[in-house]
Amino acid sequence: MRRVLRILLLQVLSFVLLAGAVAGAWAAWLGWDQERDEFGDIEADPYEAWQVGGLVLSVLVAVVVVAYVRHFVPAVLGSTTGLTFASFYDWSEDASGLFAVGVALILMGTFVGSALVAVAVGALRGEPGEPGAGRQVFTAVR
Repeated sequence: MRRVLRILLLQVLSFVLLAGAVAGAWAAWLGWDQERDEFGDIEADPYEAWQVGGLVLSVLVAVVVVAYVRHFVPAVLGSTTGLTFASFYDWSEDASGLFAVGVALILMGTFVGSALVAVAVGALRGEPGEPGAGRQVFTAVR
């Protein structure tokens, strides 16, 4: 019983820490740039490609680390929750209401992307206690 509670506590802690880290990554990469770029009559998004790329790489590393310790559900739900919350908080001032579409796309994309990463990490890592489990995937590919 204690082992189950310990595992559950670690899973919840992983979820909370990952959600916070991902929301913090949003703030670090995208939160400081709030002015839209103007090119004549065209108004562009405030984010540069390198900012979004940095955010994606930060989230990718965080999901891989959490999935590597076999916390697959927190890896998916924590990253999804963190990015969804951060985008909602950042974009909710939009009076048109179209920010909700962007937030929904962030939610769906992060969920699918982080699930694929977690599955890939789990497949490469293999079963617990099995020596060289990750090598079997590479051997099968050759």
